Amino acid sequence: MKHNFFKVGAAAALTVTGVSAITSMKTVRAANFTAIKQVKISYLPGKSLNIWTNYENGQFMGYRAKDGTVWNVAKTALDKKGNLWYKVGTREWIEARYTVDVTAGEKAEVSQAPTVKKTEAKQTKTTVNKKTAAVATKTATQKKAEKIAKVKKAKQIVNTAIKKTSQNTNQTSSTQATSKAASIVALAKQQVGKNYVWGAEGPDSFDCSGLVQYVYQKAAGVNLPRTTYDQVKVGQTVSLNNLQPGDLVFWGSTTAPYHVAIYVGNNQYVNAATPEQGTILQTVSSYFTPSIAKRVL
Repeated sequence: MKHNFFKVGAAAALTVTGVSAITSMKTVRAANFTAIKQVKISYLPGKSLNIWTNYENGQFMGYRAKDGTVWNVAKTALDKKGNLWYKVGTREWIEARYTVDVTAGEKAEVSQAPTVKKTEAKQTKTTVNKKTAAVATKTATQKKAEKIAKVKKAKQIVNTAIKKTSQNTNQTSSTQATSKAASIVALAKQQVGKNYVWGAEGPDSFDCSGLVQYVYQKAAGVNLPRTTYDQVKVGQTVSLNNLQPGDLVFWGSTTAPYHVAIYVGNNQYVNAATPEQGTILQTVSSYFTPSIAKRVL
């Protein structure tokens, strides 16, 4: 079974499982189809996005698109729940909410796509610098050092933010969360530990926007829209430097984000993260910074 991807280099962007079931996979060159746009995978750091056989009741194809890789889009479609999907191959689809549009002139990380055979799956990744056309190969040691440096920098930024929050506690006493916001924070924290299930609306499992809708309705009697695309349109936009408990924080596009969480104070937020993590309490960091915040109450 052949899988033709409309991708700017697909091999290094895929996490292949069940290779013995795949006889070949070839990349469709740009000249072989008309791309309506390019998108970059903007999923959770270190995670890969599932590729499906269809946008409506499709099946997982056994391989994924890595976070940060760029794909050509040949077609768009909406499923029954109103969620947007992108077609990136002959019958391969990804969820649009986990992507961001590639802007003109933006540097894209591309790969050469080999054929995946039964006995082996070779993946070769190259980084093309558009200005110099130079190809650089990073060693495993260099990659490890860069990762350690990023983690260290993120911790420093978080620690600094926590100290600033503590110093400004007395100054912000007049703007503490309302009783409704306090109820929202309390109920959100009670959901920590529950499962993540795409499309779930509670009370035993959630996806990100399902959790937000459930908590706001139960704790404050506020009926929010179901998807992140519509939730971001509600309330007043506030600065990420002036968050209050109960505010909503979004990731991705500021008009069509792919992820949402409830800010609970102390530089932390509750969100239905991934199937592996479930519903968890996390700290805002520079490595995974929200793109926009909304105050609904």
